Amino acid sequence: MYTRRSSMIFPLVVLAGAVSAGFATPASAQVLNPAVRNNTLIQQNDLQALQNRVQRQQFQQQQQQYRAQDRIIVQQPPPVVPQVRPSCQTQIIGNTAVSTCR
Repeated sequence: MYTRRSSMIFPLVVLAGAVSAGFATPASAQVLNPAVRNNTLIQQNDLQALQNRVQRQQFQQQQQQYRAQDRIIVQQPPPVVPQVRPSCQTQIIGNTAVSTCR
């Protein structure tokens, strides 16, 4: 019966030691430094602001390119219009030239 009690006590002692070791660790290891956390948040905000600024600049540049393309006036060649030449015949009768067009 003695060996049975000692075999039950040993795991309890080990468990108690593990629990007390958890309480003995310094508090700074469990809590994050607020200054580091705030600095990280500031860096993330700065990064987001920088990304937004770059995206806005890219958008504005793209719009400027579109406007420049719209302003380009393409000179179109004059339309080719076939000209119909009248079929006229000129006859000279005496001192007078008479044209007959159809």
